[in-house]
Order: sequence, then structure tokens, then C-alpha cells
Amino acid sequence: MKLANAMVLDVLRLMGVTSAAAALIVPMATGMTLVLCMLTFRQDRPNAKYVLWPRIDQKSCFKSIVTADIKLVFLGGVFFGDELRTDVAVLESKITELGAENICCVMTTTSCFAPRVPDRLEEVAALCKTRNIPHLVNNAYGVQSSQCMHRVQQAARVGRVDAFVQSADKNFLVPVGGAIVAGFDADLVNRISKTYPGRASSGPTLDLFITLLSLGLHGYQKLLAERKRLFTYLQTALSEVAQRHGERVLQTPHNNISMAMSLTRLSPKNATQLGAMLFTRCVSGTRVVARGEEKEVCGFMFRGFGAHSSEYPCNYLTAAAAIGMTQNDVDTFIKRLDKVLSKCMSSGDTDNSDCRPSLKSESERGECEGKGDMVSSIPPDLENQFKTVSVDEK
Repeated sequence: MKLANAMVLDVLRLMGVTSAAAALIVPMATGMTLVLCMLTFRQDRPNAKYVLWPRIDQKSCFKSIVTADIKLVFLGGVFFGDELRTDVAVLESKITELGAENICCVMTTTSCFAPRVPDRLEEVAALCKTRNIPHLVNNAYGVQSSQCMHRVQQAARVGRVDAFVQSADKNFLVPVGGAIVAGFDADLVNRISKTYPGRASSGPTLDLFITLLSLGLHGYQKLLAERKRLFTYLQTALSEVAQRHGERVLQTPHNNISMAMSLTRLSPKNATQLGAMLFTRCVSGTRVVARGEEKEVCGFMFRGFGAHSSEYPCNYLTAAAAIGMTQNDVDTFIKRLDKVLSKCMSSGDTDNSDCRPSLKSESERGECEGKGDMVSSIPPDLENQFKTVSVDEK
């Protein structure tokens, strides 16, 4: 186990987080590993009762906070063109309102589905350092992205990053069920390992150990280079399909894993049907988001679920270039998408939305008090608190 942890730490350093001090392979998936980290933070901050979370519509992120039995504070994003970015001003305001000593941690995300882009880790980390608040980074898909790993390293350099968590299966092609906790303080990583109750399976550790030995550094780097090439290839092919059907690929330059294509000519009902048609044709990786969709997760209602926002102006579908993908996979996906779009577009049930987000802050801030509460992504008393932001903001 110690050898496997040392190998993983070496990989993380080689991928860009050069100052990482320790890494631990955990026999749980990403969500439960985030829980383990938060429970460790809480040991040092027994009176802290909040987690500040820039909204990211991935169920495991939300469920991890609910499972840790900590009150969740939603933080809405800011539209910059098609992108949805972190609203650092709202985060700072919420810290002042709640009191830094009452906050268990800020949980940010590096890898996410477009049009959401990675959180502004450097600015958040600097704020956490100034206010003495733990900073937990969900880096689920991030090891395969040099940009995500660079963000983590830079955030630790200029501010505070207590721990960052990555999925073993998403980054290293091993079976589901393992994750990696890493950090810049070996003592903290060791304390997180000791928080795990009881014994555990050695399966995830052995899987990762064997895979790393089999691939070697050059083999893994080759997979990463191919993923990067296929991202551009997929983006070009998706743009061509979009143009043929009167749509466009949304401009999200800060997300180099996922991309999105507008579905402005389809009604929400037909957009959902398109997703179902793709799934029955063995296209399981894409994600169709219908405008205004509501979904209940752990007793809480999300408005606009999947879009990371209740205000995104159009339907869209996502596609991602992940490690292990081949060019044949991309070609097959594009071919099937083209056929399915032709069938759906001919139905005549259109939406006519223009998919041009206004440049404003969402203010989707809400506090989840208990499992039974129904919380929309924008509480009624906050709906009118939008603010204008500059297009030139970095």
C-alpha cells in the first residue's frame, strides 16, 4: 500500500502538482472521499456548521455535503458569454455574513461539464488563506488535464488548499470504487486516512498499482497526449454537425475536458427525447440538459438541474474528451448524433431560444437547513439581487 501511494504521489507531481506532500488511495468513490475530508476538517472546527459550495450539478458533490451532515450554502455563478464562472465576490460576502469560524470549508471544483468552467481556484485559495478557512478541491477528472493540475498547484502557491480529491477510475482507467486524496501537508493526509472507520478492501489499491506498473510514465503520458488531441478533434467535428443543424458549439475556452452544443431548435421535451434516443443507440457519455428542468436530490429541489444554473437560456448537450477515448469513438458518436438530430429537428416541435446568456451574477444563494426543505436554486428573496459584471474581468 505504501508503495502504491508513493507511485500515485509521483504521478500527481509529474502531472503538475509539484509541491504535493502526500497522497492516499482510498477504497471509496469520490463523493464518499470528500465526506472523509470534511469530517476530518470538522475535528479541528467543531463549531463550524457550513460548507460554501459554488454550484456544480454533479450529484455526488451535493450528496457528500448532505452525508457529512453539514449545512450547505449555495453560491451562484457569473455568466461570461456562454461560460458560467465562479462569483468570488459572492463568496467573500457570504464568508463575512456567516463568520469564518462557522465555516467548515469551501469546496471548489476543477473538472466539470460545460458550460460551467473550473472554479477560480487561485482567488478562492487566497481568500481562504486570508480568512483561515479550509479549502477542499474536487479534482475528480482533473489529473488528465494539465490545466486543472496547474490550477491546483498555483492555488496552493498563492493561497490555501488543504486537500484535493481525484477519482481513480476517471483518471487511471481502473474499475469504479477508488479515489485519491492528496495535499500539501502530510500530517493532514495522514489524519484523513485515520478518520476512515474500520478495515477496507485492498482492491482499489491493487488495481491502481498494477495499472501504473503496466502503463509506466510514458504510457500514461501517451494517453494524456491522445486525449488532448481528441478534444480538438471532437470540438471540430461537433461544430460541423452543429452548423448543419442550425446550432453552434458554446464558447467555453476555460473548460478543456467538456464542451457543449446548443439545442435552440428543440423544445425541452424534444431535447430530452434526443438524449433518450442517443442512449438507446449506446451513446452514454453525452448529457442533454433541457431548459427549466427540475430534479430532486436528497430531498432538495434544483431548478435548471444539469446547467449549474436556474437561468441558462437554452437547451444543450455536452460531450467530453476523456482519457481512454479513441478517434473511432468520436467518429461513431458524431455519426449517430447527426442522424438523431435529423430525426428530432424534423418533428417541428421547436424552442426558438437564442442561447445568449446575459452578463450577470446569478445570486443563487440558499442555505439548506434540513433534508425536508425544498430549496430552489434561486430563493425568492434573492431573485432580484442580480448584478452587472464586466466582460473584461479576468
